[in-house]
Amino acid sequence: MATAIVFDSGVGGLSVFDCIAAALPDLRLLYVADNAYFPYGTKEEAALVARVRDLLVGLTQRFRPDLLVIACNTASTVALPAVREALTVPIVGTVPAIKPAAQASVTRVIGLLGTPGTVRRQYTQALIDEFAPDCTVLRHGSVELVDLAEQKLRGESTAPAAVERALAGLFDQPGGERIDTVVLACTHFPLLAADLAASAPRPLHWIDSGAAIARRVAALLDGSVAAASADAPPRHRAIFTARTAAVEKLRPALSLRGLQEIAFVE
Repeated sequence: MATAIVFDSGVGGLSVFDCIAAALPDLRLLYVADNAYFPYGTKEEAALVARVRDLLVGLTQRFRPDLLVIACNTASTVALPAVREALTVPIVGTVPAIKPAAQASVTRVIGLLGTPGTVRRQYTQALIDEFAPDCTVLRHGSVELVDLAEQKLRGESTAPAAVERALAGLFDQPGGERIDTVVLACTHFPLLAADLAASAPRPLHWIDSGAAIARRVAALLDGSVAAASADAPPRHRAIFTARTAAVEKLRPALSLRGLQEIAFVE
């Protein structure tokens, strides 16, 4: 049975996991969260590159996946070249969905909502220069939304005022009233899709990379995912890098995704 690792710093990559699982129901998925080093968005770049590279090399040697998905914009925009240099397994990264946002925007004003590191990196600017040169891209980096997504998956309430504060950093900028499309440039943020839509000042087009990643995974595996038996569906597994009380609170959300088994690599 073909196996893929879906990797993130926390639970944000579950938004990508969901898309892959829906598109490839016979693919076995190992969801890996580096919660010991969470959040990635505030970490120094050189340390983050070394952390992600070394951890993914170790995971690949241990589990021998057919494919690896870095389901984290921050890790992808910083560490993807180093990880690809260290490994031969196919690797799919996650980058801000600037191109489809530019194709969708009518007003030509796009909001870019991500972590502070992702929205300011040169990699992101290069995507804007290439795919949205005629658009105004307003950016806002929010660590608070990452924390809110983690809380929501643990079954804790998310205060609308907190979501509104995070969105104000985007829409209160000059030109913010013309935004018609928002790029969710952090995989945590689609987990808050309903909260974001409810707190937004008007109806908007929200775009993330989950479906595109699932299509890329399917293309790279290209027929190597054999149909699982109805009596033996693929057994997914969640793996964390730290044993915490928060992990226990995640069990219901993980179980809903077929992630009943939880393991730890420390």
